[in-house]
Amino acid sequence: QVQLVESGGGSVQPGGSLTLSCAPSGSGVSVITMAWHRQAPGRQRELVAIITRSGIPNYQDTVAGRFTISRDNSKNMLFLQMDNLKPEDTGVYFCRMVVGADNYWGQGIRVSVSS
Repeated sequence: QVQLVESGGGSVQPGGSLTLSCAPSGSGVSVITMAWHRQAPGRQRELVAIITRSGIPNYQDTVAGRFTISRDNSKNMLFLQMDNLKPEDTGVYFCRMVVGADNYWGQGIRVSVSS
């Protein structure tokens, strides 16, 4: 069983920046795909950004050019650099890692963007 722990959330003003991190418990895990999802109040969870093991990223249109997803394969760590944050970026952010045929999710971390 893989447990994921997110960190780096918080409250910022519009235009601010935050960096989210996600790390699995234990070691020796071979992670294939990594991704960040978010869930805004009253809305369904949505994919924000995804990155392959070789480092190829893809972004939701609303965050492209503002968010940067990256990973450290040596530590199985996942990051999300969020710049020029907007109020509509507010929500709970979840990391997801694909290990073999299984998906593992973090517990979620809150990001709030308001003036």
